[in-house]
Amino acid sequence: MTRPTSLSRRRFLGVSATTLAFAPSFAADSRAQGAAKEHRFEFCTFTKPLQSLSFPEMAKTLAAMGFDGIEGAVRPKGHVLPERVDEDLPKLAEALRAEGLSFSVMTTAINEVSAGQQTEAILRAAAASGVRRYRMGYYQYDLTRPIRAQLAEFRPKLRDLVALSRELGIKPIYQNHSGKDYFGAPIWDLAEVLSEHDPSQVGVAFDIGHATVEGAKAWPLNFALIRPYLDTVYVKEPSWKDNVLGWGPLGEGAVDKGFYQILGKSGFKGPVSLHVEYLGQNDPARLPALLAAIEKDFATLKGLLS
Repeated sequence: MTRPTSLSRRRFLGVSATTLAFAPSFAADSRAQGAAKEHRFEFCTFTKPLQSLSFPEMAKTLAAMGFDGIEGAVRPKGHVLPERVDEDLPKLAEALRAEGLSFSVMTTAINEVSAGQQTEAILRAAAASGVRRYRMGYYQYDLTRPIRAQLAEFRPKLRDLVALSRELGIKPIYQNHSGKDYFGAPIWDLAEVLSEHDPSQVGVAFDIGHATVEGAKAWPLNFALIRPYLDTVYVKEPSWKDNVLGWGPLGEGAVDKGFYQILGKSGFKGPVSLHVEYLGQNDPARLPALLAAIEKDFATLKGLLS
């Protein structure tokens, strides 16, 4: 299994030229933008839809948009495959550094210390490449069994993972997802398990999109509950049509804009990761539209946080 083939130079330049028609600011010089960055948040975007680009192409593209870093996947079907972590992760990190970008968040499938998950190899390579935090894989409930009792099964897995991560110098973070069997979806369970840990050693990637799906009116309560462990913020926009959940452009769906006001007034200064996955992913033919959507949503995000 190999990483998707990169665009040819001619095709990439064609994609970039098309994108300019949608977003004139996209052409700004990346290094000049990097020198001018003074915002307090570390803006990044999830690169899952951009995996058809080579590392240097992706880095140049996102730096030109004004991002501070990326959230990149090191997992099966990710931008870096676990079996190639020692070869490819340093290349990705170097491509980012060349454009003044950080590897803000590494997304993984890791949720325990396991040889099968290649836990230590991935985390060791990431730490050596300067990655400071990684998003964990999910724990899931067996709905045929008592729910609270299953927390006792998740605790030792997390405890061992936090200990290994501390030893290697990298921090695990857990995303609240939405769905009928996801640990962390209702927030209270995640807060309860994390309560035995120091927030400097393990944190939460608070996803306001999924928090809205799970509790459209209760998100302020849930955010306040998990706030002591807040490390990273994920932004995406859910909406419903005929009672079917979908995702769309930022600011045009169900997320309460009061969230951005609360976040803006808080002391939070960590990564804010923009997720733009509603146009599909990994299709080079859709890159112009996708890049235009990222540019538009990024401008909306900065406006909401201003």
